[in-house]
Amino acid sequence: MRGTRGPARVVSGPEVTEQARMTVAAFLDALVVGGQYGDHLADQVTHTLMETGEVTRGREAVVGLIDHLYRQAFAGSAVVRGLVVEGGRASLEAEFVGRHVGEFAGISPTGRSVRVPFAVAYDLDAGTIAALRIYLPMDALVRQIRDV
Repeated sequence: MRGTRGPARVVSGPEVTEQARMTVAAFLDALVVGGQYGDHLADQVTHTLMETGEVTRGREAVVGLIDHLYRQAFAGSAVVRGLVVEGGRASLEAEFVGRHVGEFAGISPTGRSVRVPFAVAYDLDAGTIAALRIYLPMDALVRQIRDV
């Protein structure tokens, strides 16, 4: 089945795979410790929330979106369950864990803990992350913070 963007460009080889693995690992390490994870994103990176199709473009905007989720709306972190890298592509399976500390989806901070599984598909190019496609069940996240 072919999508509307045409066939994907597949880059392979052990050097490409190792560079991609190192880039994604450095990005995740910096994200978890509060470092400069944006340094691992391409200038024109895209972030697509697959549940809604919402696309955010550009390093500054994507960093702002990630910061909002991990540092402003939640005191959050990713618990990595698995990472697969092949050529210029990577797939992550993880859990978003944290505490609701700021407004999110129109809901004022509740202080509630959250734990939601998610996955990310990465496209890499020249040692940077060019695209992130996030599979995060927003309804599950909202249910965990909503008043019962």
